[in-house]
Amino acid sequence: MNLAQVRREYLKGGLNRSQLDADPITQLQTWLTQAGDIDLVDATAMTLATVDATGQPSQRIVLLKRLDHRGLVFYTNLKSRKSLEILDNRKVSVNFAWLPIERQVKIQGVATKMSMAENLAYFASRPADSQIAAWASKQSQPVSSRKLLNQTFEQMKSKFSGGNIPLPDFWGGYLIKPTHFEFWQGGGARLHDSFSYTTSADATWNIQRLAP
Repeated sequence: MNLAQVRREYLKGGLNRSQLDADPITQLQTWLTQAGDIDLVDATAMTLATVDATGQPSQRIVLLKRLDHRGLVFYTNLKSRKSLEILDNRKVSVNFAWLPIERQVKIQGVATKMSMAENLAYFASRPADSQIAAWASKQSQPVSSRKLLNQTFEQMKSKFSGGNIPLPDFWGGYLIKPTHFEFWQGGGARLHDSFSYTTSADATWNIQRLAP
């Protein structure tokens, strides 16, 4: 593959200021709905970036599990790398990349832990195997083999076979309260359309076009 020659034109349509909602959460909900309406694969997947104590960023894909005017919610192991990095630095960034419709959304914000009641309510809604996997996996920690991971899963499955699976004390959610949004729509000749939302002193959002 000649990487220097890999390119395509982005011609699915532009984005104008008049098309944007004054509220970025509402705008994000609209774009999520549109991605879902065309059955875009993993439309709720977002890249989450955190930073460790040395300033080294790391990224991974997580799934958006709630979106409202409080912010964006995802769930994870609270002893994972991402969680430990959030413990040191609560500033995070997420990115939705809906490339088949030539759209991206970047969001910066501050992550805080969800309440125990909210964690329990969501955990109880998960399929049983997903609940068991939360117990079986020491997320981000080395594991000697897939066989050992499968054995641990089966052990946990047997352990909890008699009733409801309890919420692990090391598992829960984070709410990302946004402070900055960028909505991006691909454009021809690399003249993409991009708009930022930034907060102002009176808690309203300022919208500006950004050069591509």
